[in-house]
This record gives sequence, C-alpha cells and structure tokens, in this order.
Amino acid sequence: MNHIELLLVSSLRALVEVALLTLLAQGLLALLAGAGRARNPIYRLFQIVTAPVLKAVRWLTPKLIIDKHIPFVSFFVLFWLWILLAYVKRTLCGIDGLVC
Repeated sequence: MNHIELLLVSSLRALVEVALLTLLAQGLLALLAGAGRARNPIYRLFQIVTAPVLKAVRWLTPKLIIDKHIPFVSFFVLFWLWILLAYVKRTLCGIDGLVC
C-alpha cells in the first residue's frame, strides 16, 4: 500500500519539531548567555535555523505585534502546528487502519 500522505505529514511534523526545539534552545541559551549571546557560535547557529520561521511569522502577523514578541508568537504558532499535524497523522492512520 502507498501511504505517501502519512510520510508527508510525518516529515512535516519532524521539521516543525526541529524548529520548535531549536527556538526553545535559542531562548534558553539567550537567558544563560545574557548580553554576550551575539558572540556565541551556538546561538548564531540557532539564529540561522530559526530565521525562516521568524520571518514567516513576522510576515503573517500584523504590525501591531512588535518585533520583540515575534519569537514568542513563533513558538506558539509552531506548537499549534505540531498539534494539528499530530491530529492529521492520527486521522490518516485511522482511515488506513494503521496503528501509528
């Protein structure tokens, strides 16, 4: 049987998980590193990984939300997207009669 939809949803959910956990790690590292976080190479790596998500959320949100709050909004958008993809995956497994 061909379950390309399930593979697609699972892959998309994995990408969302990576972005979500990287955003969380970036926030924790910002708390630990303080003002010197801009010189931290790991923090810069996290910035590279999370930049597309932050830009997408900035584009989607109204200008009323200030740039300082975009990482928080991004975290919650990614979290709810992760929940939605889990529901879609569960539904697809139920339709196909699979145990996922």
